[in-house]
Amino acid sequence: MAAPASASEFELSPVKFSRLTKRGIILGLSLPQVIAVSVAVAVFVASLYAGGPAALYTAPIWGTALGLAAIPVGGRKLVEWVPITLHWLLRQLLGQTRYRKRIVKPRPAGTLALPGDAAALRQYEDPETNAVMVHDPHGQTLTVLLEVTHPSFVLLDPGEQERRVHAWGRVLSTASRSTRIARLQVLERTVPDSGTGLAQWWAEQGHDDDSWVARTYRELIDRAGPAGERHISTISLALDMRAAARPIRTAGGGLRGAAAVLRQEMATLTTALRTADLHPSDWYTTGQLAIMLRSAYDPAIAATLERAGDIGQELAAAGPVAVEETWDRLRSDSAHHVVLWISEWPRSLVYPGFLAPVLLSSGIRRAFTLLCDPVRSDQAARDIRKKKTEYISDAAQRQKVGQIEDAQQTAEYQDVLQQESDLTSGHGVLRYTGLIAVSATTADELEAAVSAIEQAAIQASCETRRLVGQQAQAFVAAALPLCRGI
Repeated sequence: MAAPASASEFELSPVKFSRLTKRGIILGLSLPQVIAVSVAVAVFVASLYAGGPAALYTAPIWGTALGLAAIPVGGRKLVEWVPITLHWLLRQLLGQTRYRKRIVKPRPAGTLALPGDAAALRQYEDPETNAVMVHDPHGQTLTVLLEVTHPSFVLLDPGEQERRVHAWGRVLSTASRSTRIARLQVLERTVPDSGTGLAQWWAEQGHDDDSWVARTYRELIDRAGPAGERHISTISLALDMRAAARPIRTAGGGLRGAAAVLRQEMATLTTALRTADLHPSDWYTTGQLAIMLRSAYDPAIAATLERAGDIGQELAAAGPVAVEETWDRLRSDSAHHVVLWISEWPRSLVYPGFLAPVLLSSGIRRAFTLLCDPVRSDQAARDIRKKKTEYISDAAQRQKVGQIEDAQQTAEYQDVLQQESDLTSGHGVLRYTGLIAVSATTADELEAAVSAIEQAAIQASCETRRLVGQQAQAFVAAALPLCRGI
């Protein structure tokens, strides 16, 4: 007779995230703050040596420098806004915040019709798998993607949820151990339901005898289909062509050799996903990627493209017609967009389904992206040793000047110790970046959707911040499956 299962086998284990490091170079001051304070001290000391009212005359200089280093605005000190603002003004001066498609001058063959720094991306179709691979000549990466289907996680029992969490951890561990993977991107997005599922069911199961009932049912399907929404999950894999230079040369060199090396990583990832009870599709073709890119910039056409057969499957014409970037938002063909950055993950213990309020929010078109950057074990060990040394030296410096130890700094140091323990136990190290791209038809609807997503993030114990001065670049990273960073 089998022994009864213990209660712990059916309990879902909580998890804890490391805090975002906010430690500065010295005494909690960042590099821009140190520079500003140094300028203020140098000007003030020089004015004292000059004698007379020189200190009063130079007060606007050293006073402004101290104010830039000390006054916070929007979660940052004023001095940290200076490079962001200058870069934004320079881009505006050079006309880089506006994009218009050149209709009479088509894009060169093999390029992606995307604006901004993504215009340099090239496409390569693998002759063996028919998968489309996106080549970044500047970042020296080669990216491929597939779609993943899975049962609803929140409807599973705790024991099955725990098993699937560990299985997904093994998938990430497989990716982190490979020294040839530059980045792994998990993209979960909502798209309008085109009604193809209902139409297919009616074609297979219905009896269309052109009667009044059949005509009414057919009209209801045509009207109700595009009104719904569905969730699509994709995983993108980027090969680091610099790290894989030797096997690429062995495989023949160039994009052909890089594609051969990437196929090995693709096979490994597919096997790991199937082991985790996930169902990967075939790798995306040129037409599938073209529809996905077009739908991101022009959401109003998404349902039409899905039902239109072979229309819209050319990457050379899949980009937006017009893009207008402002300080805190982006406007493309038929939508307004805002990108939010998850600046703080939950600080307390949470269960793996903690993102359900964000991912299951209905009536909002959004794309949630998780960028995973693997860190080699030797590099991770060096980084951890460096952080430990800096924390210990900062604590000694604060003790000398009589500064009280901050609980936040103590918690960050404990996180570093936990990371060292996990690395010693054989776990891989991944750096996570969470982005949420919210889209709507009008500016008012966009603000309402952003507010709803921010409230959902609060329910998920996460802190979000709206990115400014880089919305176009952030949108490419958050809404497109191209493994792009910001």
